[in-house]
Amino acid sequence: MNDSTQGLNATFGPIANLLAQSGPQLIQNRPLRKMIVKRLKRQLFEDLKKKREDNNNKPGVDDDKAAFGLSIIDTLDRALEGRYFSDKAIHTIFNIVGKDLFLKQGENMRAADRFRTDTGNNPPTFLVISPGKACNLQCTGCYANAGIMTNEKLSWETFDRIITEAKTLWGVRFFVISGGEPMAYRSDGKDLLDMAEKHNDCLFMMYTNGTLINEKAIERLAQIGNLTPAFSLEGWRERTDARRGKGVFDKVLAGMDALRKAGVPYGMSLTATCDNTEEILSDEFMDYFYKEQGVIYSWIFHYMPIGRSVSLNLMPTPQQRLWMWHQSWKLIREKSYFLADFWNHGTVCDGCLSAGSDTGGGYFYIDWNGKVSPCVFMPYSPININDAYRDGKTLNEVWQDPFFASLRNWQKSYKQKDGNWLMPCPIRDHHADLRKMIAEYEPEPSDESAREALLDPDYAEGMDRYDQEYQSLSDLVWQLHYLRPSDPDDIQIKDLPDISSLLEKK
Repeated sequence: MNDSTQGLNATFGPIANLLAQSGPQLIQNRPLRKMIVKRLKRQLFEDLKKKREDNNNKPGVDDDKAAFGLSIIDTLDRALEGRYFSDKAIHTIFNIVGKDLFLKQGENMRAADRFRTDTGNNPPTFLVISPGKACNLQCTGCYANAGIMTNEKLSWETFDRIITEAKTLWGVRFFVISGGEPMAYRSDGKDLLDMAEKHNDCLFMMYTNGTLINEKAIERLAQIGNLTPAFSLEGWRERTDARRGKGVFDKVLAGMDALRKAGVPYGMSLTATCDNTEEILSDEFMDYFYKEQGVIYSWIFHYMPIGRSVSLNLMPTPQQRLWMWHQSWKLIREKSYFLADFWNHGTVCDGCLSAGSDTGGGYFYIDWNGKVSPCVFMPYSPININDAYRDGKTLNEVWQDPFFASLRNWQKSYKQKDGNWLMPCPIRDHHADLRKMIAEYEPEPSDESAREALLDPDYAEGMDRYDQEYQSLSDLVWQLHYLRPSDPDDIQIKDLPDISSLLEKK
């Protein structure tokens, strides 16, 4: 267990059991909930103080983790105050998140300990699975190139085995479901909600366009209590409908309203491009969805030039990305919104999470054809889960694959060299390094677009140029804001630096 995992458990562990045991009483008993919130925050700052006293050489990283923790605490408090959770959802989420993830009780802890004993490494802590490629929409630039004219999917048996093995071999209790459209998945007469209901000791989150969440689905979501939808949006109505189809934005709002009334917690998923960056991270947009629409969490994905209609020009520019870093942390610090940006918030998880990273938060991605990749946005697969199962292998053998091991070694080396965690991603931020690993281990491209990218010198040159430009912008922030001298007597979260001069120079 690494320092960041120990710190997380030290912060939340002592109170997790209270949360799990209190359940719905937190809604009816406001003083009790406020007492728990206060205690959580006090524990978080005590942990921050200890890190200061230990003379940690990355105090800015500790600040980010503390700010992110505070945003989660405040977000849950607001959601409980607004009665956005049904009694079933409260019991399920607090028991899984509290007992399993923080207290590490039961079989999941024993599974994780066995893995550490056998390998000397932390196991992955979650999986992203796209069980089916089918989708009722055909969005511009879809990373999965999904559509309605496909029957590519994992069998129910394989899908179920993946989840079962992740639980028993690694102790995983959190699964992210992507697609295609997860609500379109069908196998052996069963769907995603059947899978969540079967594995009621796990928490599932699905990225969804929201258009297939009907009244019957909402009733089932409220009943099972362990699946939370994250609605995909591109911005306001005009921009969302332009990419996803006329009327999609209003269907998302209707879906949010129905889920809120049913007590099913939900969030949103935002794809940032050079065209919508300022819109989706604006105070107006975030305030509307968090305060008026009841959104509990948000994930921001920077457009990656993979999948359908690849275009390097759609990526947020290096200047926009640095602005996104600043604005997202401003929203987290000042408004306590639970908001995660996988490229700009590498400080929260100590770098990259791909290939089952040993940071204590690593994961893999498995698609509808069984291809196992380091992550959703790194479409190169050295092994297929269907072939592995046919050969008598398990997820442990998948984890051991040399290509995945090389990525984990790269992550460790980058961390040991005090690499800039504002640019933690191998494919986006260190494309030349990733190409070398791909050339050495020859993983299979997940689709034709990924294959063409490897052979296109202009693509490689454009990605390398992007990396260099962003490094020149972010290195100064990393050095001055994150690696500043630590003051053990100062346990306040430091204000964000003024980056206007950096953006003006560019």
